[in-house]
Amino acid sequence: MTGASSGIGYELARLFAQDGFDLVVAADTPLAEAKQAFESLGARVETLQTDLSTEEGVQSLYDLVSGRSVDALAANAGHGLGEGFLDQDFGDILHVINTNITGTTRLLHLVGRDMRTRGKGQILLTGSIAGLMPGAFAAVYNASKAYVDSFSFALRNELKDTGVSVTVLMPGPTDTEFFDRAGMEDTVVGQGKKMDPADVAKIGYHAMQRGEGDVVAGVMNKLQAATAAVTPQTALAEVHRRQAEPGGGKH
Repeated sequence: MTGASSGIGYELARLFAQDGFDLVVAADTPLAEAKQAFESLGARVETLQTDLSTEEGVQSLYDLVSGRSVDALAANAGHGLGEGFLDQDFGDILHVINTNITGTTRLLHLVGRDMRTRGKGQILLTGSIAGLMPGAFAAVYNASKAYVDSFSFALRNELKDTGVSVTVLMPGPTDTEFFDRAGMEDTVVGQGKKMDPADVAKIGYHAMQRGEGDVVAGVMNKLQAATAAVTPQTALAEVHRRQAEPGGGKH
């Protein structure tokens, strides 16, 4: 379980704990409070604070679970990044790419092979409806989620006869630390209505249990996803600009 210190990842870990799973949870922020919460639900919990944007961080997590039978992997770790692409620090850009894309891909390559060998396992990826549209003023983040969304469908197809299922959860705006960490508090979307992360986690968790390929969290987000499928990309980019342009929210 990655990205489990807060938000959707934390709520997903709670659901696993309530269902009797033992947990190995990782995040780039402290996990002591989260560990106590999960243990209070009866789970045995091991934690790892590490940077999953690095190969060393991913390997350290895999080393921690190596030799065990991993029944489910929730790859939730991710970072957002607001502002215009040319105004962003390139180090921040790389961190988003390496967390959302490279680290996630590396972890799935390691754990997915073990699951395929066993002929059993469930993988839950946290994508986003952001991956369905060009993200003006969040270009790198949206592109990274487009990768996750697409990758999940391809991997699901490759593993369809192996006993390993792949599900992608595609939330919309969710009430987490995401917008604060992405520097998007002054945007329309940052100040708008958001879903409860506990509700989003339940939708994804139950979709994984059922072996579904994908699920969009929330009625309005389902409508937005359907609209994105038939709307020209240039128009979608303009819509996203109005939502994500710095300073576009209420002052």
